[in-house]
Amino acid sequence: MKKIAVTIGDPSGIGPEIVLKALVQNPQIYENCVPIVFGHAAILEAQKRISSIDVHIRQLDDIATLPEVSENHIVCYSENKLKELPETGTINARSGALSFEYIRMAIEQANLGQIDAVATAPINKEALKLAGVPFGDHTAMFSKLTNSSKTMTLFVTGNLRIFFLTRHIAFREISSALSEKQIVSALHNCHHYLKQIGIKEPRLAVAALNPHGGEHGLFGDEEQNIISPAVQKSQAEGLSVTGPVPADSVFQLCKEGYYDGVLSLYHDQGHIAAKTLDFYGTVSLTMGLPFLRTSVDHGTALEIAGQNKANPTSMTKAIEAAIHYMWP
Repeated sequence: MKKIAVTIGDPSGIGPEIVLKALVQNPQIYENCVPIVFGHAAILEAQKRISSIDVHIRQLDDIATLPEVSENHIVCYSENKLKELPETGTINARSGALSFEYIRMAIEQANLGQIDAVATAPINKEALKLAGVPFGDHTAMFSKLTNSSKTMTLFVTGNLRIFFLTRHIAFREISSALSEKQIVSALHNCHHYLKQIGIKEPRLAVAALNPHGGEHGLFGDEEQNIISPAVQKSQAEGLSVTGPVPADSVFQLCKEGYYDGVLSLYHDQGHIAAKTLDFYGTVSLTMGLPFLRTSVDHGTALEIAGQNKANPTSMTKAIEAAIHYMWP
């Protein structure tokens, strides 16, 4: 049985709740993998009381001593004892430090071959900064701690698969961040990653940056000067690529099956499409790592943390995606 690390994310947010609910409410998960929660058992115990869930939680000190697990028996792994529970519903340095510690441990165990894939609950960027963590997001952590230089985020919901050319940059910086070389390289990576998850002959589309694809320079010239030349070069190098396709239609076309994946040029361009289509069902995959990492596509939702109100669907989907897409 493959072992999947499930990190609880920022313990001040809804991460512990959605992890606990996902594992307890979906016994089929245990038929296909061995989930190991990376986080302190005491945090899940507190959430168990809040959610009135009857489940046995055991703290592991060594993954090699892993006992038999089931939907009524959750195992947690951490390296250090928890002196006191973190405050719920706030942005704080302690929770930022803990969230990074859980991720670091999961990556370390995956690098050692003890873990086959990682599914992550949400973290808070402000809390990470307060804790002095030198990474702003999951992808940066996984890239650096696995020495991976070609990582890309892939959103999946049904037939809609979205890659992201750029991630967390200011909107005003997007245009200057684009280059023909960068897009060509990204398209080759997209082609490889789609094949990695089982699509034999990937058909890709590149989203346009400007309204209506720029209307031949009327609304911007990035399509003419950067994106179209990149698409043409990629086609000459053997890739099946279309674009630039106006962003108001390209995602729907992919959903309908005209393309196998879309290269989104910036964060919100693709996020809005996926989350509007299926907020809870969209799963994020980090491609280009030595192992698969999946994640929810939403945040820590501090405003409802500790209130037994969180929907675990996206966490469940992330764990299921780790099982489904995991490569040997």
